[in-house]
Amino acid sequence: MGHSHHHHSHGKSTENIAIAFFLNLAFTIIELIGGFYTNSLAIMSDALHDLGDSLSLGLSWFFQKKSTKKATKKYSYGYKRFSLLGAIINSIVLVVGSVFIIKEAIPRIITPESTDAKGMMWLAVLGIVVNGAAVLKLNKGTSINERVVSLHLLEDVLGWVVVLLASIVMQFWDVPVLDPVLSVGIAGFVLFNVYRNIKESLRIILQGTPVNISIDELKKRLVAFEEIENIHDCHLWTMDGEYNVFTAHLILKEKSFSWEEAKYIKRKVKKLLHDEFHLEHITLELEVSAYECEYENCGSSI
Repeated sequence: MGHSHHHHSHGKSTENIAIAFFLNLAFTIIELIGGFYTNSLAIMSDALHDLGDSLSLGLSWFFQKKSTKKATKKYSYGYKRFSLLGAIINSIVLVVGSVFIIKEAIPRIITPESTDAKGMMWLAVLGIVVNGAAVLKLNKGTSINERVVSLHLLEDVLGWVVVLLASIVMQFWDVPVLDPVLSVGIAGFVLFNVYRNIKESLRIILQGTPVNISIDELKKRLVAFEEIENIHDCHLWTMDGEYNVFTAHLILKEKSFSWEEAKYIKRKVKKLLHDEFHLEHITLELEVSAYECEYENCGSSI
């Protein structure tokens, strides 16, 4: 049941990113034409940034689709971490794009330039609608890849809100410096969120424990079973932020147990781990307290 839900989630992720890709690509073309028409350097700069977004969205779509492939001899856990690779590439593109925006905005703060404010306003309305629709679609997703892509598009929505507000103000007052000042603030906001996503991605790559699961609470629940005396060689990690893997040696109180009893204990433990801790891939080894395990001290500090 848990496995089918996860595959369904990955299928929706691929569909969501595909929709976002086509929306972003179509609007990038409109934006290039609109930027030329309004003689707005800010819009032309954002169009170049969106072109980079489209390329990274295409990569995300490819990697997310690849991540749904089943396990092979080469990749025994499947291709789930390919979606993570897409998230990292997108994060790098976001950093480059944000730095580019700041670089373009600073000269405009020093020497403001006038633009076609009314044309900018209508283009901004269209930008908010198109990119907002894509963000709403991706916000329903759960993968890191979707969250990073959603951040791409949220940046665009916020950028267009700024352009809209600035264009309305500039139609009444001569303050062209408003647009680049707010653009720097948005770029800073995006960089902060990118840092958080990269940090989470690196934690997963380095096989850190899932942030939403307490290993201490998990061990406490396991030793609460009347049949289990202790637990060691306990390892918990996640493949992509959603598909969590757990392995452990369970030390049983009884000196001997039948095959049926072993199956019953494993079934009980796996149900708890799946239902309460959302673990998908669970490997358990049963031992008795008198048995000396070569991995007994492994993971004892967890």
